[in-house]
Amino acid sequence: MTTRRPCPAPVPRSAFASFRFPSDIIVVAVRWYLRFGLSYRDVEELLTKRGVQVDHVTIYRWVQRFTPLLAEAARSCRHAVGDRWFVDETYVRVAGRWRYVY
Repeated sequence: MTTRRPCPAPVPRSAFASFRFPSDIIVVAVRWYLRFGLSYRDVEELLTKRGVQVDHVTIYRWVQRFTPLLAEAARSCRHAVGDRWFVDETYVRVAGRWRYVY
């Protein structure tokens, strides 16, 4: 009698699979475009100075494809509303008298 082995769970495919460039280059290009408000040609020029030959249309396609993924990944790092607060100045009651604290 043979027992059946369970099928292994499918390995999730990376969003960066089947791209010519490594994922770190793609992420840097998209970050530069989004963070600094550069044009696609400016990002192309910055990458060329660092030895990466890529066309501005390719950067455009990367931005269109990976911006939602990066935004979703960054969303989990954001703080919930009201989970922290800051106090600049206030009044507190000390020994029955109100005191000004700054």
